[in-house]
Amino acid sequence: MPHQGDARPAPFPATLRAPGTSVDGPFEAVAELADLPPGSMRRVSRGDVDVLLANTPAGIVATDDRCPHMSAPLSIGELEDCIVACPLHEGRFDLSSGETVQMPTTGGLDADGAYQPTWSPAGRDPKTDPPGKKAEARRLTRVRRLRYYPLRIADGRIELAWPADVRSEG
Repeated sequence: MPHQGDARPAPFPATLRAPGTSVDGPFEAVAELADLPPGSMRRVSRGDVDVLLANTPAGIVATDDRCPHMSAPLSIGELEDCIVACPLHEGRFDLSSGETVQMPTTGGLDADGAYQPTWSPAGRDPKTDPPGKKAEARRLTRVRRLRYYPLRIADGRIELAWPADVRSEG
């Protein structure tokens, strides 16, 4: 696990960069590096954009502080290595790749559109939803991949590139 002096931004797939952001900046200081020790998470916000900062073994990441399932704040979930657990429906997401590690218990469509059933404990009959709009909504809810915000570390500060549409709100 990196120690504070070795903290670095984690690489992320370029295709998963948050819309409206650029790796060329501009960057804005959002947190002191000392306030994000290894294994910790915190939220930073600008306008209606909430970003999760997490210090993982792969490096520091910045992604939406919203579960890609039903938008619960990931920052109040749990972090184990590079996996963040959503506090709402127990979905688990890999912060180093953006991929879903465990579908939320409500099931639905994964990022590629494949249907995943509602989770049932081992040895129990599968859960069934009574027909209706709620069941249809759960079946059609897509769990998307995480989106990342470019960041850098300079002079002991974590700097973030906000989307262009919220930069002007500062």
